[in-house]
Amino acid sequence: MPIARADGKPTKGFFVRMITRDIALEDCILDLIDNSVDAAWKQLGSKLMSLEDNQDLSLFTIMITASEDRFEISDNCGGISLDDAVEYAFTFGRKEDDESEDFSIGVYGIGMKRAIFKIGKKISIVSTFSENGTLSSFLVPVDVDEWLKRADKTWDFDIDASDHLQAPGVQIRVSELNEDTRMSFASPGFLQRLKRTVSRDYSLHLARGLNIVINNEIVRGWQLELLESDLFKALRHEYSENTPNGLVRVEFLAGMAAEPLDDSNPDPQDRDEDRDGWYVVCNGRTVVAADKTSLTGWGTDNWPKWHPQYYGFMGIVMFTSENAVLLPLTTTKRSVDTSSGVYRRALPTMREVSKAWIAYSYERKQSLDEARAAEAAAAPVRLRNVPKYQSVALPKYTPVPVEPSTTISYSMPKRRVKALAEAYGNVNLPNREVGRRSFEDAYSDLVGED
Repeated sequence: MPIARADGKPTKGFFVRMITRDIALEDCILDLIDNSVDAAWKQLGSKLMSLEDNQDLSLFTIMITASEDRFEISDNCGGISLDDAVEYAFTFGRKEDDESEDFSIGVYGIGMKRAIFKIGKKISIVSTFSENGTLSSFLVPVDVDEWLKRADKTWDFDIDASDHLQAPGVQIRVSELNEDTRMSFASPGFLQRLKRTVSRDYSLHLARGLNIVINNEIVRGWQLELLESDLFKALRHEYSENTPNGLVRVEFLAGMAAEPLDDSNPDPQDRDEDRDGWYVVCNGRTVVAADKTSLTGWGTDNWPKWHPQYYGFMGIVMFTSENAVLLPLTTTKRSVDTSSGVYRRALPTMREVSKAWIAYSYERKQSLDEARAAEAAAAPVRLRNVPKYQSVALPKYTPVPVEPSTTISYSMPKRRVKALAEAYGNVNLPNREVGRRSFEDAYSDLVGED
């Protein structure tokens, strides 16, 4: 029988520091965008996202404003209901009875709270939602300093009545920004990187019409394409994996996205974006982009490290599941959990198509002019329009026979070499050229034509 019970509850300050310590500000903003995207997807019935679906997200808009003074994100994606706010949305972590079978990207239930604590100290969260055809709204005001010091030590948040937003959705406003946040939002470089990341990581949603606006600038999604022809065909393959906790659909798409590099095209920096490598997508969100590291297999067993010779290759592996817990992503959603069985079982397919491209990058050197002509004739095809093909198809080239050669080296007096060069009509003719011409003349006189 214990004589007492030790208090094991974490302090609020410790908890807030821990959940915000190892996540970048940019990732926190992506967490908030994820919530809006999930809400929009729920409005469409939480359907499976695949490379070929034609879901229309054009009715949904996410507006972001970031400056030295404030941060705001708002959407028209349906809002949070009062019941969900009370039971789920503001808890730190998912409750055991929250099944989360809605094809969302949120896994752990801390994204919104972690984000607002990372950004600033005074927060206003307003939600307008429709319930039985009637609009309702509420406000959650959060003063972080007051919440941390609250005498009753509760972790709850007050919910107040609110005026309606212009459309059902959520509006989050943050003022009294944290110093690091204020400095980041004052940097044009940070905001430009944020726009680039959003353009890349939500490219599949933006391609379906989703509108994302950052500081009054519409974000355009990356146009990812593969080059196709009779000679070049991309791998397009899929399978479903049954796990004890649900189904995971895995789709692959890989092949030539650009003409490879060689002596005539030596610098990948000449391209607008470095888009070569592997992409990993979880429930529509890109969590790894243009990766050339061991994370996607490069440099691991039976798989060489990435080399500039392999430029032109692009591969996408897309994991989709009703239950986001089954997806192979980390808590920041910016990397892959390499211990995931679902991910490990996808690696052999990724390796085989990568190795096929590596082999091609060597073979094309044997008939470079023929290879360049074939590559230039391939046409760009949007990902959703790439035909299904069980393996990547690449041209085969037969090595051109090269006659063995040898080097002749001998010394002669300079005056005699200069005199011979002058006899050839150019006193400044390089010594190597003098030697080559004199050999050809001697060969013609003594041997004759080949």
